[in-house]
Amino acid sequence: MMQELVQLLLDKAFKEREDLFLLDLHVSNNNDIKVVIDGDKGVSVEDCIYVSRSIEHNLDREEHDFALEVLSAGATAPLVLPRQYHKHIGRKLQIKTQQDESFEGQLQKVNEDGISISWKTREPKPVGKGKVTVTKEQDFAFSNIKEAKVKIKF
Repeated sequence: MMQELVQLLLDKAFKEREDLFLLDLHVSNNNDIKVVIDGDKGVSVEDCIYVSRSIEHNLDREEHDFALEVLSAGATAPLVLPRQYHKHIGRKLQIKTQQDESFEGQLQKVNEDGISISWKTREPKPVGKGKVTVTKEQDFAFSNIKEAKVKIKF
């Protein structure tokens, strides 16, 4: 009951702010509500406050006793929706496929089916001794990505 009510309030809030979207909603048995959001341009504290107020101001505390937590996914959280990839074009991703293969490279493009990354590697020269640096590119369908994380540089 509470889950459906909160979902309706979130749907209304996200219609007003189309740059924000829901990643996860969890309502426990004792009405602890946890909402994880993301945005096309990231998530600010003001965005979290907006979503929090959209829920809190529309639930009657006399009728429902609840605790509410609204947060962003965070920089190290895996990307779970295709919509999240667009804002990371040009950044380095670490990808694990459904076959447990790992790849790391710069996100080059995103389309409705998947993504493309590129990376540089050293390979033996075709002729003669030594190695040469080559750029590799790999496409991944969203259905084949088990986990994708943005690699943060410090």
